[in-house]
Amino acid sequence: MAKLRNSLEFRIVYEKGVRYDGRLMTAFARRNDCGQHRLGITASRKLARRAVERNRLKRLLREAFRLSFENLSTTRTNYDWVLNAKRSLLKVKLAVVLEDFLEVLARLKRDEQLSGVE
Repeated sequence: MAKLRNSLEFRIVYEKGVRYDGRLMTAFARRNDCGQHRLGITASRKLARRAVERNRLKRLLREAFRLSFENLSTTRTNYDWVLNAKRSLLKVKLAVVLEDFLEVLARLKRDEQLSGVE
């Protein structure tokens, strides 16, 4: 899985990407020409004070993204993704996170068909 590495890459996705709000996460997606989907994850200290909690949030989001690979491959193009954890993510299991990400992905695919997400 390819990752977004620096703050500039994150900032570009935030500014030029499309925002999708889920129950457990906020997702930003922007088309890329890398030949694969790339992922960046944020979990702020304001959201979870303890590092162990922030790491769990990031692990859950990363695993949901990984398990969605088959669904991600059905998009017309590849995207840079930034997933921002929400506080409600602290209290759920992986299956719920995966379901929420798949809902976000379905909305992105619908937008692709309607207008073409930039």
